[in-house]
Amino acid sequence: MKLSTKGRYGLRALIDLAVYSEEEAVSIQSIAKRQNISDSYLEQLMRMLRKADIVVSVRGAQGGYRLARPATEISVGDVLRALEGSLEAVTCPGNQENNGCEGADLCVTRYVWQKINDSITQAVDSIMIDHLAEESRKIQEKGLSLSSTCNN
Repeated sequence: MKLSTKGRYGLRALIDLAVYSEEEAVSIQSIAKRQNISDSYLEQLMRMLRKADIVVSVRGAQGGYRLARPATEISVGDVLRALEGSLEAVTCPGNQENNGCEGADLCVTRYVWQKINDSITQAVDSIMIDHLAEESRKIQEKGLSLSSTCNN
């Protein structure tokens, strides 16, 4: 499975938002500058995250974005599914509820695909945004900035 820039940049932006939105809403421009993402692309990502009820927009002079719920309740999986859609590495009709595969009962590899998909889901759903925000704060305390060197 390979994530697009939507997933990679959107996750970086959401971590940034979790770090900086505790006191007030954070502007697109400030996130874009810190994360080296274009304003217009970031606006598209935030629109998708807003539709998924992960972020809320705040209007006005001090407007911007905030998390829609606590970072402890938002998983990496929530963010990636909002931006990328399905996270399945392999879509196997034999593993779907309506079982659209005639040979599903005889197919041994469908168990492999299901195991891979389950592992991805478990991994991304077990990592919460608050943990990543805390790691980001630790890096900042050391005076380091990954956004200038990180291409992910």
